[in-house]
Amino acid sequence: MSNAFQVPAAFTVAAPVAEALAAGGPVVALETAVLTHGLPHPLGLETLRAMAAAVAAEGALPAVIGMLGGQLTVGLDEAELAALAEAGAPRKLGRRDLALAALAGADGGTTVSATLWAAAQAGIAVLATGGIGGVHRGAPQDVSTDLPALAQSPVLVVASGAKSLLDLPATLEVLETYGVPVLGYGTDSFPAFYVAVTELPITARVDGPAQAAAAWRMARTLGLPGGMLLAVPVPAEQAIGAAEVEAWVAAATAEATAAGASGQALTPWVLSRLAALSGGRTLAANRALLVNNGAVAGRVARALGGT
Repeated sequence: MSNAFQVPAAFTVAAPVAEALAAGGPVVALETAVLTHGLPHPLGLETLRAMAAAVAAEGALPAVIGMLGGQLTVGLDEAELAALAEAGAPRKLGRRDLALAALAGADGGTTVSATLWAAAQAGIAVLATGGIGGVHRGAPQDVSTDLPALAQSPVLVVASGAKSLLDLPATLEVLETYGVPVLGYGTDSFPAFYVAVTELPITARVDGPAQAAAAWRMARTLGLPGGMLLAVPVPAEQAIGAAEVEAWVAAATAEATAAGASGQALTPWVLSRLAALSGGRTLAANRALLVNNGAVAGRVARALGGT
């Protein structure tokens, strides 16, 4: 009996990315959930373009990862990126969602976990994002797939810590359990997305891309599994005080509970409310840290020499 459907060739590495990797050039993977779910349109598209430009300005090739028509592509071109931005009801794709979304011929933005998987498959060593997922407040069983994906994927992730709405101490504990080193980039504490300085510990501090690259090379030399988190504080000009952010998060989380927001819908819902409660300040901080993280990732990828 014949199958009712055909499985598509659903994973593609675009020619410019494949050529750069083959030549040993520096490449930085970028996720697209920020475009489809993290920031409102058209700010999401503008920010992702600015992030890619920041990577390129540092001498590395940006490889934007996303799904169009069931095709997961490492290295979306400008037309494909615009099409994803305009897609109707794109899916938010974690690693678990990729196979079924491909079978459905879906459009979607990849979260950190899905982008990590795709980057590792392509052989990209550095990924830039805003903030990783983690353990949700009041729900210790609700742990983002980003954390095990980090433990299983040999990729250095450049991010401004984890999103402020999460249980950050618990998130760090899970990262420790999974054996994921957390390096502070020019900082002695774990940044909390919009908040530059906290009292939360890191594994070690590095100052500059050369030290970050050296740490990554040593992990590979030792044959250690999985990835590493390079935690970069939000630029000081857009940083927000911890007390202000905490008050907004408490209000937004209470509203989310009352509205029944949960699962994959929870984080976008709360981020949207934070933008409203802060008068747009969280959006400005989010954009600033994303672009800055792209620049840092570009420098680290160049320091690695494409490895």
